[in-house]
Parts: sequence; structure tokens; C-alpha cells
Amino acid sequence: MNIPNVDLRNINIPNVNRLIHAYRVAPWRVQRQWLGNVLLVVVAAAMVAALYLNVTSRTAIAGRDIQDLTEAIIASQQVSSDLQTQLAGLTSAASLEERALDMGYRPVESEEVEYLVVPGYVAPAPIDLSTTSLPQLSALTIPPEYNQSLLDWLDESVLSSRGPQ
Repeated sequence: MNIPNVDLRNINIPNVNRLIHAYRVAPWRVQRQWLGNVLLVVVAAAMVAALYLNVTSRTAIAGRDIQDLTEAIIASQQVSSDLQTQLAGLTSAASLEERALDMGYRPVESEEVEYLVVPGYVAPAPIDLSTTSLPQLSALTIPPEYNQSLLDWLDESVLSSRGPQ
């Protein structure tokens, strides 16, 4: 296929000629476009950097809060352990006996004990768990309707729909 040689300078396209003329008369327009593109890239990079800085600072603050809370939990656990140790010491038999003697109490003598009989009171029978046998579990009985599989039911339905053969 032959393409005729066309001289592009002789083509009269008014918009193209006007555009070329505008750029030849004012070259600062091209420079302004480049400057605008460069500024757009700089602004976009600054926005990405600001977003990155924001996320990083929030992450650092959250990490520091987690560290502070972990230290507070450990301190609370230590205080709780100390209090449990003090409570165990205060409620030990030796400590209770010593404090009772300091308050004027003394051990009771067998002659001083007086038993009270309450009419109608029946002492509960002790529960002996060591000699009881476990109840025998019976197998669950399943109704025959539920013993049929889907394929069995489908086969039965197809055979019954065909009629006697």
C-alpha cells in the first residue's frame, strides 16, 4: 500500500498552528508546566511523608503505652503476692495462737468444755465417695425412622414411585 508523502508544514490545522505559535511566543508556559508537575510531586511526597510520620508516631505511642501498662501489671502482681504472703503469715496457726495468748486467751481444759444437746437436730450422714460404683450407661436407642440413610430413602422412594414390577 502506498502512502502519499505529505508535507506536514503545508497542512493547515488551525488549532495545532495556534498552539505551536503560543509556545514559540511564550516559552515560559512550558517551564511553568514543568514547575507545576514538580511541585505536585513534592506535595504528594510531603503528604506521604506526613502520613508515614503520623502512623509511626501513633505506633510508637501505643508501644510505649503497652510497656507502661505491662510494668503496672507486674507491679500490681508483686504487690498482690506480697499481700498474700503477709496474709498467710498472719493466719498461720503459730501466729494466731501467739496473738490469742497476748489478748488473754488460754487453751481450754477438758473439764471446762460443756456440750449442748439440741433437741430435733440430726447430724448429716457422711458421704462416702470411695465405695460408690458408677451407674451403668445404657446405649441410646434411636427410632428406626432415623436409621435410614439418604441414599436408602432415595432408593426406596424411586422404587415405590415405579410401582410393582
